[in-house]
Amino acid sequence: MRRTRNSGRRLRRALLGQAAGLVAYAMFVRPRLLRWGATREEVHGQLLGDAVIPLPHIVATRAITIDAPPEAVWPWLVQMGGYTRAGWYGYDAIDNGGMPSARRIIPELQKLDVGDLLLTSRSGTGYRVELVERERALVLAIRAFHVTETWAIVLRGLGGHTRMLFRLRVLCRPGLLGMIYLFLSQSADYFTVKKQMTTIKALVEDGGRQAGPVP
Repeated sequence: MRRTRNSGRRLRRALLGQAAGLVAYAMFVRPRLLRWGATREEVHGQLLGDAVIPLPHIVATRAITIDAPPEAVWPWLVQMGGYTRAGWYGYDAIDNGGMPSARRIIPELQKLDVGDLLLTSRSGTGYRVELVERERALVLAIRAFHVTETWAIVLRGLGGHTRMLFRLRVLCRPGLLGMIYLFLSQSADYFTVKKQMTTIKALVEDGGRQAGPVP
């Protein structure tokens, strides 16, 4: 009988601990992940690309300041894309099939049009270009698996510097797989986007002089 009671107590404690952890994550961790580096005005302001998913389940706005003007940042953004392009500047083993992202500007990849496909896998899935405004904004969208997702990358000049904003908007389809994606994507996306943003910042500020192969 004692063993049964002790087991029940341990189970209750474990459940309470898990519940407390989820509450702490929702109240303190999740908001930080969704707005890393962004000001209150940037988080709540409208950005190009918002209209593609009017009522998303997740909105995340991240930002970083780059010590260079928008015209120096733009060439690195416009050549993004997996496999046949310059890479995603993130975790190449995960999002670029192990191929290293470029460490220099590639002239032949400086043209991008609405409708172009930027691959994320060898199977042919990837982000479609929804909007291109040179040296100002690049909006990408993917409709695959159990999700529709947009990336809006917006550049704002600040007297010789650039404020680069990444906005993610996610709409998950009804069902278990959509809910799983919704839960897992929040933290995973944070680490990926933070890596991309800090890599782009380093490449721009270094002038592309970092050693590294080009795909």
